[in-house]
Amino acid sequence: MNTVGAFEAKTQFSSLLERVAKGETIEITKRGVPVARLIPIANEPKPDRRQAVRDILEFRKGNKLRGLKIRDLINEGRRY
Repeated sequence: MNTVGAFEAKTQFSSLLERVAKGETIEITKRGVPVARLIPIANEPKPDRRQAVRDILEFRKGNKLRGLKIRDLINEGRRY
């Protein structure tokens, strides 16, 4: 793991991101004390959008407004 100071990290951020994208881990220090770590993101599978839509449609089947008006619900959410 490579270590860089906060000032260098700020001025060389783009090149640090390129290095991280290639798999390198970089630790950022402030006055010699580690404060952050740049690590590559693991390759996670993307969520299935079609399944999400199916889940939402299934959820909607059993949920009705039962006399409530959508405008009242919107205004209730804006109260705070």
